[in-house]
Parts: sequence; structure tokens; C-alpha cells
Amino acid sequence: MLPGEIIKIPITNSISTSFIEGNLVIPDNPIGIVVFAHGSGSSKSSKRNQLVSEKLNKNNIATLLFDLLSDEEQEFDTQLENLISKIPGAVLNKFNVSLLTKRLSIATEWVMRNRYTEKLQISYFASSTGGAASLMVACRYNIRSIVIRSGRTDLVENQLLEQVVSPCLFIVGSREKSLIKISKETIKKMRNSKEKKLRIIEGASHLFEEEGTMQSVAEVATQWMTRHFTLRIDTNSKGK
Repeated sequence: MLPGEIIKIPITNSISTSFIEGNLVIPDNPIGIVVFAHGSGSSKSSKRNQLVSEKLNKNNIATLLFDLLSDEEQEFDTQLENLISKIPGAVLNKFNVSLLTKRLSIATEWVMRNRYTEKLQISYFASSTGGAASLMVACRYNIRSIVIRSGRTDLVENQLLEQVVSPCLFIVGSREKSLIKISKETIKKMRNSKEKKLRIIEGASHLFEEEGTMQSVAEVATQWMTRHFTLRIDTNSKGK
């Protein structure tokens, strides 16, 4: 296995160029790569996502954990959170699904061009608002499968949900009644998805902080990803 490599993916705006950072791990003979789309307030240093990544790596799956926001944007959110009650209508970057979708697209394009990963099938592991971004980006690319933990998929328009064809697994804690409802409603609207399932982890809350619950997420996600990476690819499916 190659050791984790810190990568920088350039993002540009009308003023300057900055970067989003990620940690790329490629095991020996990888069967695919999972790109993580962190949710609101999370990052590549999240212990929960690192636990999932390590489990995937041990099962010959490469991973890219990266921050959807640049350092400057994260700092802006930190400052704005202290003032948001005084600024009506202000939206933090971490809740800007359109922005998160653009960043996940940029990371996906990077994986498709990088010489070490360009031939690997791509899947997503997403959480919270990153779950919405993953479904929106999956409409544009050949994403092998998606796992969404505690996803805010109610933020995706119905017409886009109908365009998602990637197999999708929703993982929700049993204590998150509202997210269970959201996930069930999303599944109904994903009429063209090849496979869609809901897995409820007993005793878990939104952040899966209860003992053993995140380990269960890692196990379930790894099984799902492995199965779909190793399934025969439909020759009629669109290319990357």
C-alpha cells in the first residue's frame, strides 16, 4: 500500500486561485476508489471518516478524503457563525449545496485525470449536506455506487433524483427519525437507480458517536462498495 499522500486540488474564482486539500491512499491492486464528500462541519481529519477509509483500504479500495472547502472558506464560516444572528439570510459555505456540488465535481475530475487513479472505478461515501452533493454530481458521471450516512438528501430537486442511476445505500441511526423519513422519501423519488436501500443502525444518533455504531457503518459501507466494484460492468452504461 502506498502511504497516504496529501494532495492539493486547485480551485479558481474571479479574484484568485486557492486549493482544497485531500489525503489520497492507494492500496496494492485496488479494485476502485471511494471519494469522500464530507458533510457540514466535517473535514478530512474527521475520525469517523478516517475509520471508514481505513476499513476500505484494508479491503483493497483506494480512498480520497478531501475538504470540500478551502482554508479561507472554512475560516470565513468560522467568523460568520459568530455574526450570523445579525445577518439575515446569510448562508455558510458548508451549507451551500451548489458550492459543495462544484467542489465534488472538481475532485471527481481530478481522480479521472490523475495517472494513479484514472483507470479506477469511482464511488462516493457522503454525509449530511455532502449526501445531497453526491447525488447531484452522480447525475453527471459514471459513479459505481454511493453510500450516504445521515444525508440531507431533501436538498436535492426531484428532477435530479430521477436522473440518478448509481446504486445508493442510505445509512441512518435509529434515533434520527427525521433523517429516516427523508431517506425513505428520497428512495421513492429515485425511480431510475439500479439499486437503493436503507440501512438503519440501531442505537445510533446523527453523528454515530455511540460505541460500535461507526464501526457498523464502516462494515456495511465496505460490503456495499466491494460488491459493486466487483460486479460485472454493464457494457451499455455511459463512460466516465
